[in-house]
Order: sequence, then C-alpha cells, then structure tokens
Amino acid sequence: MPKILVIAEHDDGQLKLATLSAMGFAHKVCAEAGGAYDVLILGESISAAAELLRGYGAASVLVADYAALKEPLADKYAHVIDEVARAQNATLVVGAASTFSKDVLPRAAALLDAGMISDVIEVRPEGGDFIFKRVMFAGNVIATVKLAGALKFLTVRSAAFAPPPKAAGASPITPVAVDAGKLPSQIEYVGREAKVAGRPDSTEARVVVSGGRALKNAADFERLIGGLADVLGGAVGSSRALVDSGITPNSLQVGQTGKIVAPDLYIAVGISGAIQHMAGMKDTKVIVAINKDPEAPIFEVADYGLVGDVYQIVPELMARLKK
Repeated sequence: MPKILVIAEHDDGQLKLATLSAMGFAHKVCAEAGGAYDVLILGESISAAAELLRGYGAASVLVADYAALKEPLADKYAHVIDEVARAQNATLVVGAASTFSKDVLPRAAALLDAGMISDVIEVRPEGGDFIFKRVMFAGNVIATVKLAGALKFLTVRSAAFAPPPKAAGASPITPVAVDAGKLPSQIEYVGREAKVAGRPDSTEARVVVSGGRALKNAADFERLIGGLADVLGGAVGSSRALVDSGITPNSLQVGQTGKIVAPDLYIAVGISGAIQHMAGMKDTKVIVAINKDPEAPIFEVADYGLVGDVYQIVPELMARLKK
C-alpha cells in the first residue's frame, strides 16, 4: 500500500491553497489503493499554517519549525525532505506544481535517487503501481506515463485535484527533529523584494482578469484591468506581450513561461489567445473573452465572447457591475 508524503507550501506562514490540491491527490490515491498520507511543513513560526492542515484526514502533520528553515532555501529543504521521506518509508512524495516545488523537489529526489514527474493531472492504480497522466508541450500533449522505482516524486496541477473532504477529527501534529548544524549551506539567503499588491494572488484567486496587447500603457492597464478585477474582487494577470513591452511586471504573466492559474472565472481582455498563454489558464472553469478581432483564437476556447473595443466595453461592464 502507498505511503504518501505531501510537502506543504506556504508564504511566510500563510498556507498556499495549492497544498490542499496536493492533499486531494493523496486522498484520492489512498481511497483507491489504500495506505495513508502525512503532510510535512517546513519553516519558522508555522504553527498557524500547520493547524490549518489538521482537518483533512492526514495520518499526521509533520512540523519542522526552526529558524534555520525560515527561508525556503532549496538545499536545506531538500535535505530535510530526504530525511523525513526515509524515516516515513514514503513511496510517493507529492507537491503542488509551483516554483517552490520545481526548486526543491528535484533536489530531494536526486538525494534519494528517485525518479520524478511534473504537472500530473490524473492517477490510477495498476497492479501494485500507478499510471499517471501529465501535461506536456504547453498543454498540447497529455502523456500517460509510468515511473520506475519504489519511491516516486511528483508535482500535481492544482486544478486537477479538489481538496480532500473535511475529516471528523484533527490530525496529530508531530514535531520533526532537525540538526541545524548538519544542514547544507551552499545557498545563501540575501534578501527578498516583494511588492504589496493589495489584490489576491492570481494562482489562488477565484476570479482573474488578464490584459493583453490591446492595452496601450501601464495607466490603461491599471484603470481597465485592475479596475475590473477590483470590482469583481479578483486578481490581475497579463499576457507576455505586455511584459515584453514593459507595461506590466513579469510577476503578472500568465502562460507557459509565467503563472499557471485555474480560477472559477478568467476574463481575457484584448488577449489574442496564443497557445503559450492558453497553457497557463486552460483549466479555468469559465472563460470570458473580450477582443475586437472576431477571428482571435481565444474565442475558440471561451465560454462567452464579446467582440468590441476593450476601451469601450470594459468601462461599460464596470459601470453595470457597480450597480
């Protein structure tokens, strides 16, 4: 039976909702193939985040709470994951498909000489093993793969797995012993620059409004895209074209080389629908497209489409929504 170790992700103590999707994957596997799963969270002053993890049926919430783990340095985190995976006799180590997991999990897999696959969207038991489906080539290919070895590492797309149901009881919290003196120190933490956006993160928001080439400057982007997002209580996103032109920062980019989002509602304003952009938002539940070009590829995937000038349509839309 599988023994799964889920790696929780947080931002300075604030739990990332994508972690619940990774737990949803673990819950699905255990429901179909038996076994149990634990959740490991690393950092400093993370008791509140650990508490949030207790209500979803994990066998245990493993907490490595140390000052040396305050910053998510990949060499230190991979070392702890290595030791915990060995101690728990894990057969699957799972994280959400994110920049955090891309940085940390391959290092831990290498320490354990284990194989790894990313962007898993489906799993099914087969004999004593598992068959996985994963996204490749910007979503153009869905590969069905089998991963060799007794221990497997993987990341899962958050849109593919719902959070596990709430459990009747709370999972026990188990402290993880970490010898800070033995942690590797190849990576040095220098600092962090973060801009206070005042809006939700696009990877966790229920509504995302994204702007594309139709926006002429940063002021128009903030007025139209930011304004519509604020009316809907959503996050903002951007196409690569606006990032390349310097209108929006790279942190807002949605797409193959940007963020992968899967909100309930995605409003694409002035976005043509290049395949690289679609790879970042195709798992959205409802897609709304606004574009003056009726032949824009975005309309092929949109649930609702409106042909017209975004400079006219978006202000009218905001005015009606405010009423």
